[in-house]
Amino acid sequence: MATFSLATHPLIQAPMAGVSTPELAAAVSNAGALGSIGLGAATPQKAREMIQATQALTDRPFNVNLFCHAAARRDAGREQRWINALTPEFSRFNALPPGELREIYQSFIDNTEMLAVLLEAPPAVVSFHFGLPDQRALKALRQAGVHTFASATSVEEAVQIAEAGIDTVIAQGAEAGGHRGMFDPDAPDALTDTLSLVKAIRQRCQLPIVAAGGMMDGADIARALAAGACAAQLGTAFVPCPESSADVHYREALSSERAQYTALTRTISGRPARGIINRLHIDAPANDVADYPVAYDIGKALHQAASAKGCHDYAAHWAGTGAPRSRAMPAAQLVETLIREKDRYQ
Repeated sequence: MATFSLATHPLIQAPMAGVSTPELAAAVSNAGALGSIGLGAATPQKAREMIQATQALTDRPFNVNLFCHAAARRDAGREQRWINALTPEFSRFNALPPGELREIYQSFIDNTEMLAVLLEAPPAVVSFHFGLPDQRALKALRQAGVHTFASATSVEEAVQIAEAGIDTVIAQGAEAGGHRGMFDPDAPDALTDTLSLVKAIRQRCQLPIVAAGGMMDGADIARALAAGACAAQLGTAFVPCPESSADVHYREALSSERAQYTALTRTISGRPARGIINRLHIDAPANDVADYPVAYDIGKALHQAASAKGCHDYAAHWAGTGAPRSRAMPAAQLVETLIREKDRYQ
């Protein structure tokens, strides 16, 4: 089993775009684990600001995460069907849906402006979700001394990651909160659990493996390491930390009975993602849901319309299956607690 050389502890705080902050990432890194910021939804200027803010708070390695999704397949008829399907939900709040939908996030694939931002002051780690960047970007990052990670939900994706020259594979099990990192969201998904996926990838791939999905305490981390992972990546566990940007409603959901009920849905964003079940976890034909991230545009608009009326039943509270075991404490204390627990089981 490969050792984890990027931090004192074999623990990574997941990037969690929209929830992770420079303060959270820095606190985790300063505590001896690897902190992360999620830039998949950020403009190049916002990415620059977040990287600089994190670098100002820590001199230790941290991870910057980017989305490598294919461009949305724009289909006016499909998008109109999805607008029509959600119109009654808007009507509940005396609001109108947007007349047309936008592709609100730019992929890192062929994104020269974002690459330039990364190369200005390269972070120690850059990780990729939903696929892989072009080889030109990988070569530039490699030459800048950046260590690269990429998420795999299957052995086949892990093999592609290795063939691309990525340094480390993140084995994302079906228990993980947030978006499935599937390269092709329309492909069959075996929904392999985290530990089984780590073991399966070990048999086919020589890369170091990070386990991700459903882990919330030190015992979970110890099991992941015993299965062959070099480190464990935890996301939901860090959402309640005061350094995260989760709002009060997100925090309340994680501490309530609702946290017991998470499910995968593509109706919030257009891609399969696991979160606490809300009013947007609805049954809909796949060919009626707008493509990612176009569907996210109307999902966010609906949440905004509802929250303006005091209803937060449409919020994307991404969470893994371990959500009921979340604990609210400062990030550094959580890192210390997790490692102390891990050591008891090793």
